[in-house]
Amino acid sequence: MTGYLGSYVTLGLLLVASVLIFVGAFTANRLLSPADPAEPAGKRQTYESGVDPVGGDWAQVQIRYYVYAYLYVLFAVEAVFLFPWAVVFDRPGFGATTVVEMAIFVAVLALGILYAWRKKILNWT
Repeated sequence: MTGYLGSYVTLGLLLVASVLIFVGAFTANRLLSPADPAEPAGKRQTYESGVDPVGGDWAQVQIRYYVYAYLYVLFAVEAVFLFPWAVVFDRPGFGATTVVEMAIFVAVLALGILYAWRKKILNWT
């Protein structure tokens, strides 16, 4: 398909095919699944790691876990930004500019980790 509208026709056919596959999968699920499945005893009982639960179902989670997760994501993103920087750094004419940009980026992240360290967020109790 060539011409001005050729790419739109291809996109339209792809969308129609994806909708047909989606509808077909759900229709097949509806037709092939049993109407009233048998449930073995204890199927809906909660458990954790194969052990029966002890106590209530409400537990308080400390904010510290979210801070660690946030810091992990922050430094994972930093690692993702370092790879393209290393590729651009090798090109002629980008050396000094990319070094200054990355130094600012790493300095902001270092200030963040220093702040977390000073506030004793990173101490595990």
